Amino acid sequence: MANFNPGDVDPELQRFVQIETQKARFQANVHQFTDLCWDKCIDKVPNRMDGKTEQCFVNCVERFMDTSNFIVNKLSTMGRN
Repeated sequence: MANFNPGDVDPELQRFVQIETQKARFQANVHQFTDLCWDKCIDKVPNRMDGKTEQCFVNCVERFMDTSNFIVNKLSTMGRN
């Protein structure tokens, strides 16, 4: 059985896998903050979303994204030190 050498992998394939991994992470984040914000903003399933509920979702998602960006930036800064 031949040994696998990561250097032998086609760069185009590596790039494809990297892009697909990023897509999967993005989708996981979308699902995570959708679940979080749904639990926070919805008491019962409405027939239509009112302005108050919509604003709750907007605020929740924005805070989630702000927090995620803060953490990424902080870890990036720490990694450079």
